Amino acid sequence: MTQTELPAAFGFLASAHTGGGRIPTAVFATRGRHTRLSERLRTRPVDVDAVLVHPDAGSCGAHASDGDTLVLFAGEIYNRDEIHGTLGTRTSASDSELVSGLFEKYGLHVFRVINGRYAALLVAGTRVLAATDHAGSVPLYVRPEPGHVLAATEVKALADADAAVRGAPISGARRIRGLPGLHQVPAGAVLDIRVDTGAVTVHRTWVPPVHRCLTEEDEAVNRVRAALEKAVIRRLPDAGRPLVVLSGGIDSSAVAALSHGASASGIDTLSMGTDTSNEFPQARVVAEHLRSEHREITIESGDLLTLLPHTVHAAESLDPEVIEYLLPLTALYRRMDGPPRRVLTGYGADIPLGGMHREDRLPNLDTAVVFDMDTFDGLNEMSPVLSTVSGHWSTHPYWDREVLELLTSLEAGLKRRYGRDKWVLRAAMADLLPAETVNRPKLGVHEGSGTTASFSMLVRRAGAAEDEVAAVKARVVQELFDRTVVGGVHPDDIEVEEIVGKIVAEGRR
Repeated sequence: MTQTELPAAFGFLASAHTGGGRIPTAVFATRGRHTRLSERLRTRPVDVDAVLVHPDAGSCGAHASDGDTLVLFAGEIYNRDEIHGTLGTRTSASDSELVSGLFEKYGLHVFRVINGRYAALLVAGTRVLAATDHAGSVPLYVRPEPGHVLAATEVKALADADAAVRGAPISGARRIRGLPGLHQVPAGAVLDIRVDTGAVTVHRTWVPPVHRCLTEEDEAVNRVRAALEKAVIRRLPDAGRPLVVLSGGIDSSAVAALSHGASASGIDTLSMGTDTSNEFPQARVVAEHLRSEHREITIESGDLLTLLPHTVHAAESLDPEVIEYLLPLTALYRRMDGPPRRVLTGYGADIPLGGMHREDRLPNLDTAVVFDMDTFDGLNEMSPVLSTVSGHWSTHPYWDREVLELLTSLEAGLKRRYGRDKWVLRAAMADLLPAETVNRPKLGVHEGSGTTASFSMLVRRAGAAEDEVAAVKARVVQELFDRTVVGGVHPDDIEVEEIVGKIVAEGRR
């Protein structure tokens, strides 16, 4: 089943309380309309106040209530057909209504059966269930206190909320720098929160598979092709042309080829580069092969670096490597003109396939995959805010739950074979793409666009020695987080070069 152009809601801010309890000012980087709602549940004296940020079409599909249970839902569900078959619901039922129906049948285990890209809040009696999808791809943050629970899809929406108590640590949930009592809901988890006491119980709804399957080549290739094709089709708009971000590498090219094969009206593709580096020739090969409507965007590296505050503000990440990866995407989405679009990307394939590890020794390669799958949580690499800040909705087929489980569980010999990285994916796409694309060596999005070189050059230009560059980058990102996310300073009001110079100078004292 394909999707509408945009989800019913991009994000939300909510307050569940037993008496009093201020809801903070609705501050989102996400662009969209704000709809407020308030409801008192019948069964228990719990009030819910919320703000939904959503596209112009309206937010009615993002919340559902029967008087006893209230659901807020940001994002979208991809296994709707299977859920309809289980519940016997009408096909027009909204995602929030499906969550409500599943909760009635399965309780908090509702989130074990959903394959989607979402953050959800479900209030039933004095219980609040705060959940993210299996990958935490739509971040969710909570501040539980006795009598009052706050939740939001962006940290900055909770930054001005005064905490009555700092609260105890939540198992597996990271605290947020500079904001006492605030925690990020772990990927693949639901927090069961008692509104009256503020007590929290963490339930895992998904964990990365640690087993590996020994599979014949042909079977593995066919399974990868089928799973990825299904994931792509589920993400296509139900009308109009899909838009695919295309680098010309195997990851994004595979998504473009499968989108082209499933779309009756063809596809649009988009590539981005800087004045120092681009992958335009490689992307053109694919665009011409698929006969897509293709566009190239070039951004001066100096202009790109001015977007560092915007990237940190949107992603709310403290990892400098992640910010480097996301910087070109931030620039790309901000430069996309025209109406809001549904955007498919090839992002994320490297983690389950070990694509960034040039390692021929299979035990070492699989160790790297295990590490990457254990440490992706909380980095916000796939936060939709990167695109919703410009009104667009991005989605990533390689991190579909079914695709991710399959790719992770394939043994390392299928990922590194015949001297090729990501062999099984290349083999699965060999008949749909030009040979030069299938065989092209891997580059990271930040490598191809020259982002890493630009950021490093800025730091070196400020006087940092080579062995200081990484540490300075980390300090810069931390400072940007403190100012934009915690402090509420608008990214446009920050001078990046001034911050870099200050940090380099402080390091010399």
